[in-house]
Amino acid sequence: MSETNTVNGGGGNGLYPPLEPFSAQSLSVSPVHRLYVEQSGIATGFPVLFLHGGPGSQTRPEHRRYFDPSFYHVVLFDQRGCGRSNPFGSTEQNTTWHLVEDIEAIRYKLGVDKWLLFGGSWGSTLALAYAMSHPGRVAGMILRGVFLASRPELEWYINGLRSFIPTAWQRLTGGIGEDVIQRYQGEVNHADQAVALGAARRWVEYENSVMAIGGPAAPEASAAPGSSAAQGSSTGPGAGVNERALLARARVQLHYLAAECFLREGELMQAASAVTAPTIIVQGRTDMVCPPVTAYELSARLPAARLRMIEQAGHAAQGPRLAHALRIATDDMRKEVARA
Repeated sequence: MSETNTVNGGGGNGLYPPLEPFSAQSLSVSPVHRLYVEQSGIATGFPVLFLHGGPGSQTRPEHRRYFDPSFYHVVLFDQRGCGRSNPFGSTEQNTTWHLVEDIEAIRYKLGVDKWLLFGGSWGSTLALAYAMSHPGRVAGMILRGVFLASRPELEWYINGLRSFIPTAWQRLTGGIGEDVIQRYQGEVNHADQAVALGAARRWVEYENSVMAIGGPAAPEASAAPGSSAAQGSSTGPGAGVNERALLARARVQLHYLAAECFLREGELMQAASAVTAPTIIVQGRTDMVCPPVTAYELSARLPAARLRMIEQAGHAAQGPRLAHALRIATDDMRKEVARA
């Protein structure tokens, strides 16, 4: 069953002060991949795992600030091919289920019994996949901007948004035909670097245009579900992002989207009724990347879910109303996970 609240939010993001990690390490999880893993907060606190968006994004210092550092043992990691994990941009041995087992490897390495999962957008997908596979290890979940990698969600992102950003949509899809994601996956991996980089730029510019809908200037000039744009990075033209990072982000993201995130159609929604951990879903009312209907339907499936619809909030986690609501959610979850 679900409990739905509408929340107006508050001024300022209300996050905890900046803090530095007390540990950072490189963890080998396969013959190919080594993950960047960091810990902050209090080492004896209740463990919480932050799952970043993308696929293809990374963790950032502000991600530590959603959590009370006097209560939580905060764990962040960069997923395969992302951020400070190596090899950067690699799609080899890189699927949703590899990432699920990476989470287990981190849990085992850190000696964690159960933990709270905090995931936004693609991070919510990954949190649900892990909870489905390892329910006994999940004390609770906080999900933001829910994305389940379904065909209707991908169709909305590629074609449904045409009515809102027609110029950006035309730049993305002009002359391609129906298989836009498959076409771009091929192009960003093209042997000709100019072709690959051009495709990566067009893909990221479309992401930025989606994220700008409803913003102060609502520009079309320059975010895929769970994208790094949604996590607060700046990757548009002139943003100073190097070409290697641009290509890596696009390659990892399109690798996942072309494979429908390595999930069967409807797999996570169908499995949701078996996930009994207490869950708070924080959803922006005007989220154009991951529309609220998915969060609403998921909240009805999860037995212990509470849906908090945030007015005047979109997809970006760093938006003041959404950031404030997420920090409140981590505070509210303290008593529940302590009981676990």
